[in-house]
Amino acid sequence: MRWSAARQRAIRSAAVGAVGVLTAVLAVACGGAAQAAPAAGPAIDPGIHAIKHVVLIMQENRSFDSYFGTYPGADGYPMKNGRPAVCIPDPVSRHCVRPFHDKNLRNEGGPHGPQNALRDIDGGRMDGFVREAIAAKLALAHGERLKKRIRGCADSETVGPRCEVGSPVDVMGYHDGRDIPNYWAYARNYVLQDRMFEPSYGWSLPAHLFEVSAWSASCSEPTDPSSCRNDLSDPPNGPAATRKRYPNGPLYGWTDLTYLLHRAGVSWGYYVVPGEEPDCNDGATLVCHPRPLSASTPSVWNPLPEFTTVRRDGQLGNIRPVSNFVREARKGRLPAVSWIVPDFQHSEHPGALLGRGQAWVTHLVNTVMRSPDWSSTAIFIAWDDWGGFYDHVVPPRVDRNGYGLRVPALVISPYAKHGYIDHQTLSFDAYLRFIEDDFLGGSRLDPRTDGRPDPRPTVRETVPQLGNLAADFDFSHPQPEPLLLPPARGRSRVGRDRTRRPR
Repeated sequence: MRWSAARQRAIRSAAVGAVGVLTAVLAVACGGAAQAAPAAGPAIDPGIHAIKHVVLIMQENRSFDSYFGTYPGADGYPMKNGRPAVCIPDPVSRHCVRPFHDKNLRNEGGPHGPQNALRDIDGGRMDGFVREAIAAKLALAHGERLKKRIRGCADSETVGPRCEVGSPVDVMGYHDGRDIPNYWAYARNYVLQDRMFEPSYGWSLPAHLFEVSAWSASCSEPTDPSSCRNDLSDPPNGPAATRKRYPNGPLYGWTDLTYLLHRAGVSWGYYVVPGEEPDCNDGATLVCHPRPLSASTPSVWNPLPEFTTVRRDGQLGNIRPVSNFVREARKGRLPAVSWIVPDFQHSEHPGALLGRGQAWVTHLVNTVMRSPDWSSTAIFIAWDDWGGFYDHVVPPRVDRNGYGLRVPALVISPYAKHGYIDHQTLSFDAYLRFIEDDFLGGSRLDPRTDGRPDPRPTVRETVPQLGNLAADFDFSHPQPEPLLLPPARGRSRVGRDRTRRPR
């Protein structure tokens, strides 16, 4: 006897339900709750394996609206009569500040620690940016002169040329294709993601930790992943007793992606521009002391040397100067996964010139485009946190750590869709998922399966809100020619700002 397709589906559904009931009954009989088996993840697009090399370039401290808030078709500023319709309260002037085109290519931004993120978001009102910037500035103020200067620039009628670069209201300034022409050109010709959220509330170190491990924590015993506890504020120092026992590290005992890559025999490299970086204990301050940055120096932008897994696996040599990346690209010998971080001068971090950072990123992109590996490469460009700059989109909440605020993000590849705006909800966890799907058969940084159980609150690659980067590619129709651009710096108007070093 043959049943109809509908009848067969009904029988299968009933059988599954019966198994579920039986499981629950057995669990109760045994005095415990039924444990669900790990859910199977979504199917991996087989076309993804056309990508043999993933290059992730991480720049610094910009919100999506501050770079692409006026980009056509993107979820940018709400507009009315051709101008941004939002106006953010300023507690000093008792007026409000509207977004404005900031011609200055050296900016200050605002405080960007975890509490600043929550105050900027303000329960979904997205109205704390000016208030937080002014509070941070006043905390550094010495005398009435600085306070008067702040009042003089905080009114929506006086923003722009009359204000000094570095006044608190530059968190409401934005740049466009006149200032960052190459980034806009990449968006027009490849993929712009307008819902890429920083993975956590806060500053550079947690962002870079999430970038390589999908978590940020402090560990009382760095050799034991179970000793790690969630921490977004001060993971570099960790518990005082830990620093005393391990003065030379490691600090980070939980599992990072390099552990899975090494175990599977997948090549990787983390490339650092030697120079300086602004090193702070958190992101709430506007002033940080410069610190040397190199491949051998564990730091806020270079956390992998402090991971127990990297040391135990003998992988410290994979953390190299960026000159190695350039040589490997030119020879067609890129590893499967490359992370690249700048030094301060090339970072676009507030205090550094935007044009210099854009020119450096363009140089990297051109190098890959001219490489024998270009035909099988995907380049992801993002900015690690919002830097205190205004953004109007309320971040979704996936767990206690975030998401944080929106940041700019681009996808460049011969397989990237042409002129496509990706409206999926994304975070840096999507980069990890893409790498895991492409090179690891969908294995995750999951304490239940990766062999190093740590108490991370969420397996970030599997949260239902997270989109899939594979949607940004058309693997059947690669673009015929790469978009090679001159390293245009955009127009520069430094004004009276004298900040030249990391802050």
